[in-house]
Amino acid sequence: MNTPHLAAALDLADRRVPVLPLRAGKVPFGNCPACRDNACGGRPNMKTPGPCTCPRPCHAWAAATTDPDVITGPAWAPVWKQAAAVAYHPGGIGLTVVDLDHAAAVAWARRTLPATRTVPTTRGEHWIYQGAMPSANAMRPGVDIKSTMVYARWLGPGTGTMTTLPDAVRALIVTKPSPVRPVTATVPTGSGECRHRTPAYLERGIAMAEQRITEAASAVHATVYGTFLAVLSAHGRCGCLTDAHAARLFAAAQTKGETARHCADAWSNARTALGM
Repeated sequence: MNTPHLAAALDLADRRVPVLPLRAGKVPFGNCPACRDNACGGRPNMKTPGPCTCPRPCHAWAAATTDPDVITGPAWAPVWKQAAAVAYHPGGIGLTVVDLDHAAAVAWARRTLPATRTVPTTRGEHWIYQGAMPSANAMRPGVDIKSTMVYARWLGPGTGTMTTLPDAVRALIVTKPSPVRPVTATVPTGSGECRHRTPAYLERGIAMAEQRITEAASAVHATVYGTFLAVLSAHGRCGCLTDAHAARLFAAAQTKGETARHCADAWSNARTALGM
């Protein structure tokens, strides 16, 4: 059934924009055969992948794709009848969305940020810049940053010329040092070929993982496990991941109230799920 949302998704995918369907409330579906109706234990109310036995995270931003065979395939075909919107992964195409939730936030952006392409939303505007960065919520009242490891609703192409991501937007994210508590993790020694182009590639991955844990507003257990799984999947087999990296992730989890025991169990379970 070719619904308007499916047609929009296929059009975006044809332009190499990674997309996924959203249901009412701007939340994603469990969208692979094993995860339909959240049978895998994933969390549809989360904007990050939930714990899942699939080969890769299949929820939310991690599911965004440009493959028309996936978009129209058996996992997604039924959900387009229920879909309330289409979302896309801004960071996946090198974009950053400054999500302005109300008129006061829009007024602040007009005073503070360089003009760029804008898209009207229900209550405010999306300002879209060329360039990706870590995502973060509530950088100031009514201002969220949507880029890597999140999705944004597709609300149309917008108007205006897109501007390069300015330092004023990057500066909105302020990292506060987390108290580090003693933790123990078994880090794989690794025997595979290193896929990291530069040391900065690994550093960015760890930093984004820390941020994802720190920003979890609910279901912290699931977020911690999903983050550990993603980090080990991407960086755990080549030997570049160290005890210091694991300690950073454990520290971020503990600042959210997780115990050292739960961190160790989640790390161990993630390694087991990946066959490490």
